[in-house]
Amino acid sequence: MPKILIFENIMKTQIIEGFWNVTPQIYKISFPKKGKMNIHFADGRIIVVPISKFPSIKKLSVAQRKKWYLFGNGFSFDDCNEVFHIEQIFGNFQNYKHEK
Repeated sequence: MPKILIFENIMKTQIIEGFWNVTPQIYKISFPKKGKMNIHFADGRIIVVPISKFPSIKKLSVAQRKKWYLFGNGFSFDDCNEVFHIEQIFGNFQNYKHEK
């Protein structure tokens, strides 16, 4: 949605680029490169993170990593008892915490 700015009683419409006012939703995850995990979002963004930051995922085999599922605003794996939430991906707990 364009942002309306008022300067000296003159209205101007300014287009704000980027992902403002978008709630990130995980669409899928993939492992295209060794040591990396791609998190795909419904709005088209893809974030690449090192799986070294996620030891529970790193210890899963390739076959086990293929058996993932969405859980709330996060994801997990059939053979893992942890749910990974969006704030763990973005690293900003206050903005993306799953418990409000």
